[in-house]
Amino acid sequence: MPKAAPSFGLILPPKDPGEPSYRWLYAALRLEILQGRLLPGARLPSTRDLAAQYGLARGTVVNAFEQLKSEGYIDGSLGSGTYVGKILPESLLQVAYRDIAKPAAERAAQTRRPATLSDYGRRAKLFRNYENRPTRAFRANLPALDLFPVALWTKITQRSLGRISTHQLMGGDPLGYLALRQAVAEYLKSRGVSCQPQQVMIVSGVQQALDLTARLLVNPGDRVCVENPGYSGAVQVFQALGAKIVAAGIDDQGISIRRLPSKAVRLIYVTPGHQFPLGTTMSLARRLALLEWARKSGAVIFEDDYDGEFRYAGRPIPALQGLDTSGAVIYAGSFSKVLFPSLRLGYLVIPSHLLPHFEAIQSLTCRHAPLLEQLALTAFINEGHFGRHLRHMRQVYAERLSVLLEETRRRLAGLLEIRGVEAGLQTVGWLQDGLAAEAAALAAAKRNVQVTPLARVSQGSALPGRAFPGGAGLEALQLGFAAVEAKEIRRGVRELAIALEGERKASA
Repeated sequence: MPKAAPSFGLILPPKDPGEPSYRWLYAALRLEILQGRLLPGARLPSTRDLAAQYGLARGTVVNAFEQLKSEGYIDGSLGSGTYVGKILPESLLQVAYRDIAKPAAERAAQTRRPATLSDYGRRAKLFRNYENRPTRAFRANLPALDLFPVALWTKITQRSLGRISTHQLMGGDPLGYLALRQAVAEYLKSRGVSCQPQQVMIVSGVQQALDLTARLLVNPGDRVCVENPGYSGAVQVFQALGAKIVAAGIDDQGISIRRLPSKAVRLIYVTPGHQFPLGTTMSLARRLALLEWARKSGAVIFEDDYDGEFRYAGRPIPALQGLDTSGAVIYAGSFSKVLFPSLRLGYLVIPSHLLPHFEAIQSLTCRHAPLLEQLALTAFINEGHFGRHLRHMRQVYAERLSVLLEETRRRLAGLLEIRGVEAGLQTVGWLQDGLAAEAAALAAAKRNVQVTPLARVSQGSALPGRAFPGGAGLEALQLGFAAVEAKEIRRGVRELAIALEGERKASA
């Protein structure tokens, strides 16, 4: 039976198992106040009397009163009398018991209008890039995480934390930890990038680099050029800011210059080192033509060198940034594809005239990249571990690519063709004999094989066949190999062959 006291009249509800007694009493008193049965200014019994009346420890009552007082429901002090607060929001006195019992989110929906989103808020869409599940053939855009030296990284991180100074704990430079910027500038010399450490900015990755650049350079309605097909994460950033997307096709030398507008373009996004997703390398002639186009049009070029560390054939062509003489190129790279995605560290190389503006916008958003990770990465690079890991991964990925190419020639002849692969973590397989990419992807998924139709990363309707190497259209599949072991690659090709053969027979 619930306990009642004639002198006060508070009825305590049944107590839930494990619920602290003071929270139980607090909730009952709060409900009495909210329902108006305890009016503003009403005097409450002393903690001693209330404890005796309900058979509670006095400390329980004291704690309940203190909680109510901290939230503004009661006033007064122990020993001088305790009263229901005289000034309570009118809405509190009108809350019915059935509303109090509802979840907070449901009550909020009944008592206030939905938040009005900004134009940016309405345009922004969730971008899913990484999926937390076991790797299978042919998952793309992922390094071989099982081969990353976790124990070594842990040791370096612990050492870096042990050496961190009080000054470093206070915060950091918006442009990033200087020693890391120096290490990045030195490393980028091998990529044909021409820069000083002062031009390097440490960011959380290429995605943040795109967001910062777009916010700084693009207004709603401005035109932004992208490769087609291309990286959807960049397109979504530009669309969220209200930019007008101008899609330019790709041929065997890179982005088609003749498809670019002659003026009124604020920004152009390109992946010249290893075009995403086709894998072509922009020729030197095309790079020079693009730089000349940017000079005449006044556009800024965003060069995304997302996985250029991994090259398997031919000599690398210098980065666009290294060929630029007019300050038109912003160069971006990331350690996510090289080390591990959750590291969330990347870099921008910024023309000097734009550097103060990037520094300002970074200081207003995330202030600076996490310092501990920067310290660890600096040591990882300067002690030679980064270079050794790169060399090891190039060898592993080259071997896995070789297995993929060999198995494809052996089992997928007449169904799917992979043409020359020079770099990267993934490639494209061109479907043969009239096979449709979407149907092929669905059939492959039923056999636990992951492939991505090229049309999913294209803008608008299918482009003319001449925009693609070999005269192919959009009927192609993206195939990742870097994160997939040789055994799984062989299984994946075998199962994909069965799926494609089934689709060919079904469409015959």
